[in-house]
Amino acid sequence: MELAYYSDYAVRLVNTEEPARGKDALTSVEAVRDLFGTNKEAARRATDADVTRFRSVRARLRAVFEAADGGDETLSVNLLNSLLLEFPVSPQISGHNFRDEDGRPLWHMHLADHPSNATAGYAAIAAMGLAFHLTEYGVDRLGLCEAPPCRNAYLDTSTNRSRRYCSDRCATRANVAAYRARKRLEADRSERTGLAAESAQRASASGER
Repeated sequence: MELAYYSDYAVRLVNTEEPARGKDALTSVEAVRDLFGTNKEAARRATDADVTRFRSVRARLRAVFEAADGGDETLSVNLLNSLLLEFPVSPQISGHNFRDEDGRPLWHMHLADHPSNATAGYAAIAAMGLAFHLTEYGVDRLGLCEAPPCRNAYLDTSTNRSRRYCSDRCATRANVAAYRARKRLEADRSERTGLAAESAQRASASGER
């Protein structure tokens, strides 16, 4: 099953909002349709009403990531289970017209979205994809970027569970900020040391007189 692809549905939706910056890219039906990527058929079902519904699902998915990032595994799982119950999926075997070298279909499991409305279909796929990722790799693989004020969601697929940032850009920005902070601290310490030495010299000179 295309676990990475399906779980990315959740990440894409959560990251349409940057709460700390007061930014929200999910403001139109076109923005909703863009989230479906190459799934044009599902995207065409989106209407203006889905903008509000997508925002509601987004808040619930972010809560899953926030609980996981805060170390509350049980809460993260419970929140995700509530989404799975509300937005069930229909698994199907699909070949997507792809063939192997012998001309046989490349069968694989596919999560069919719900035709009732765009939000139900997207939420079902996002929740199930996230659930597969969580159970396969662990709750601690769901994270929020540590580079303030970003806080974008990400899925940690590193071999040593070391990922802390949503992108290379944020990682670089955080490293530069940390480097500058260290330099400022070193400069402050050097200045205090110099002032202390100067004060000691003055005291010594005064005592000799």
